[in-house]
Amino acid sequence: MAGRLHIAPMDLERLLPGLRLEATPITSPNLAPRQPLSMLRLAGGTPTLVTAFWGLTPPWLEVLDHAPHCARAESLAARPMFREAFAARRCLIPASGIYVWKPQPRMKQPFLVTRADRGPLLLAGLWCRYHTSLTEFADSCALITVATPPLLTPLSDRLPALIDAAAAREWLDPATPLEQARALLAPAPGELLGAFPVSRRVNDPKHQEWACGYPTGPMLRATPAQES
Repeated sequence: MAGRLHIAPMDLERLLPGLRLEATPITSPNLAPRQPLSMLRLAGGTPTLVTAFWGLTPPWLEVLDHAPHCARAESLAARPMFREAFAARRCLIPASGIYVWKPQPRMKQPFLVTRADRGPLLLAGLWCRYHTSLTEFADSCALITVATPPLLTPLSDRLPALIDAAAAREWLDPATPLEQARALLAPAPGELLGAFPVSRRVNDPKHQEWACGYPTGPMLRATPAQES
């Protein structure tokens, strides 16, 4: 499951030509759920970057701490709060990495999952709007998770689904047929991702130094034989 994100500065306008920025992109070396983050959605037919609360918050939710920050791809059709958002309000979360924790006998070792080439990731998500008062509102989101590629299974059994930049508009467009959108929610190709151990300082979200995401060991990645 994705419990923490690494969000470095990214050239999103180069990744998604025509992107409109309605907010300043948020960066963080150690972003925890129930914090604001940058979200991409389609507005007026244009991919648009806005700020959202990380935790899906439908209007009827009474306790903010109960806002789910992840949704399993397999359960999108089963839970009403996910089903409606998946049909009409799909989004992307730009990130540079996802923290996972590998169980070990005496502790859990944090790893940072990134693209093997350290390029940007577009994480699949859902969003909804909730009112903070009679006249004001805020947006919220949750990541969609899928099974982890076999190489990274020892680290975590779930990771956010990745959407290729070439398929971003297709994913964001509510007019895209649901089966077509659902087909984009597949585990990442084995050669796309890698992971390396990082300092256990990342365990505490109060630590916001970029050193939290520095490698403390070699990257685990697919070899040519594994890729084939």
